[in-house]
Amino acid sequence: MSERRACAVLAVDRKTVRYRSRRPADTELRTRLRDLAAERRRFGYRRLFILLRREGERSSLNRIHRLYKEEGLTVRRRKGRRKAIGTRAPILVVAKPNARWSLDFVHDQMANGRRFRILNIVDDVTRECLAAIPDTSISGVRVAREMTLLIAKRGKPGMIVSDNGTEFTSNAILAWSQDHGIDWHYIAPGKPTQNAYVESFNGRMRDELLNESLFISLAHARAVIANWIHDYNTARPHSSLGYQTPAAHAANLQATGSASPPLRGSGADPVAQIAPTGVTLGETLPMAG
Repeated sequence: MSERRACAVLAVDRKTVRYRSRRPADTELRTRLRDLAAERRRFGYRRLFILLRREGERSSLNRIHRLYKEEGLTVRRRKGRRKAIGTRAPILVVAKPNARWSLDFVHDQMANGRRFRILNIVDDVTRECLAAIPDTSISGVRVAREMTLLIAKRGKPGMIVSDNGTEFTSNAILAWSQDHGIDWHYIAPGKPTQNAYVESFNGRMRDELLNESLFISLAHARAVIANWIHDYNTARPHSSLGYQTPAAHAANLQATGSASPPLRGSGADPVAQIAPTGVTLGETLPMAG
């Protein structure tokens, strides 16, 4: 059948059939996108788009998304965890640096099978990782010592949140919090979502660093983790901060201050913390108590 007759049967314009795309090959952009995706293996197209924009690339998000899919760079989703259900009620925190810190441990092992743990300390407002301390053993005394050093460098927090681990409920921590006049809040047992900010950070660390790295020694782990923390605070776009970096967000809060009153929440007996959202000057951080 001729092209003319086939187009007549299908009611298709012959120009449409003969059209050939004149879209440029985007070779350089595709190459850079592949390089960034190889460097940031757990970044989706939105974060890669932010990184390209920082380099001066003016392509739209839709174009980057199209190239991202055509290059087969889609990140495989890992199995999600069960989410807590129930009534959620917030405790209000003013949106300013050092209003509240969260602490938690994450575990991993080296190439020789020796296990180690990392004490993560996160500012819930700015989302900065204030410290990530890897070691084979971290006691309550060590936690208190590291907190003292951090306060000397950054200032005292208004509140500290943690789970009920033995390191955080030890006599050393109880005495330390009383001596420094800091309110130490313990979440309900078995409710990690009440400490959602540091749990979210732990997930990002696990996904982007620990699952992607092989540590030869503890010294190697400390060096790699320190470099990743610096990148997390100063280069990695944070989606809940409008794709700002935590350091840039903290600088904005320091420069403008936070004069807005806390938002009021409602709810019955708290069960879990509400989902983390971006903090702006007119918003505050919710937390279940």
